[in-house]
Amino acid sequence: MSALPISALSSLGADFSISPIGNLGAQAVPVTTGSSSQSGGFAGALTNALDSLQQTQATADTAAQQLATGKSTDPTAAVTAVENAQLAMELASQLSSKVTAAVQTIFQTQI
Repeated sequence: MSALPISALSSLGADFSISPIGNLGAQAVPVTTGSSSQSGGFAGALTNALDSLQQTQATADTAAQQLATGKSTDPTAAVTAVENAQLAMELASQLSSKVTAAVQTIFQTQI
């Protein structure tokens, strides 16, 4: 199976559309150049992504606790929240692995 660019996948129809996972990608991340403040640039984007991941995890925890204590009668909502949190964590883990590999490659590059 060959890799297709995202634009090619979106032209295949709704079965192949890419949607945000949990809260990740739901908010626009402001990107500014030449700024070292925490609200913009890479640090701001990383902070926003981690905050979104934390919120997704908290939502899943709350949904699971409500289902376990009987406060919620909708198991589908709880399972969906936990699944979204799991997918968000897997995405964060894969991104971390890719960034670590990229940094190691840069460090090993000889000039």
